[in-house]
Amino acid sequence: MKIAAVQMVSTPDWARNAEAAAHAVGQAAAAGAQLVLLPEYFCILGQRDTDKLALAEPQGQGPMQHFLAATARRHGLWLVGGTLPIRHTATQALNRCCVFAPDGSEATHYDKIHLFGFDNGKERYDEGRTLQAGTQPVSFDAAVGNETLRVGLSICYDLRFPELYRALMNPPCDLLCVPAAFTHTTGAKHWEVLLRARAIENQCYVLASAQGGKHENGRRTWGHSMIIDPWGEVIDVLPEGVGFVIADVSRERIDQVRAQLPALQHRRL
Repeated sequence: MKIAAVQMVSTPDWARNAEAAAHAVGQAAAAGAQLVLLPEYFCILGQRDTDKLALAEPQGQGPMQHFLAATARRHGLWLVGGTLPIRHTATQALNRCCVFAPDGSEATHYDKIHLFGFDNGKERYDEGRTLQAGTQPVSFDAAVGNETLRVGLSICYDLRFPELYRALMNPPCDLLCVPAAFTHTTGAKHWEVLLRARAIENQCYVLASAQGGKHENGRRTWGHSMIIDPWGEVIDVLPEGVGFVIADVSRERIDQVRAQLPALQHRRL
């Protein structure tokens, strides 16, 4: 199965972001992608953290979810919709990754469990002020023809918590998705090494889709959307700007790595 991760530099305007996402998914589909991942907050990176609350939708309703469903159906592919805000209370939303099947139906969704907090004296973030944490790991089967991939879902800051990925490995996943909006500061130091670690320890592919550039709100995100194989090798990467990375998932490669070093069978805890 051919997989792709879209990289964006999202703005505070939903309409412009939707147009950019639609264009990028269309390009990836034209290149043969059968599963496409959008980045975290593909729909909005606002001037303030609270801007997402005004855009938040009820579960199963609203223009953002309709857009994802229609885009998946138009191109006949699996669309892992980065994240969008789902209404929880008047002051908090869920940061949700919605997955849509090739027929446009919602296959599943995952709410971000680990909420980012960071303060180095110059940059300060606290997702807990506007977000409610999710509680359950989520994986699903993506079928294309005679091929099926077991796909595990995670979001951005989740990447720092390997216990989540271990929970996703029962049964083992073939692919882990990581939509993100890593800060430039943390991304430069930790993004690639964490992604490669998750691929190596779980002996599966990792598909990471990032925000990547200077945003209108002044924030700079790290980018470096990439695809990593089960041995930890980076197959494709886009350092910055708008575009996508694309590669084939090889069942033979997964089986080879797991046979030559059967670490998943050697687990004791």
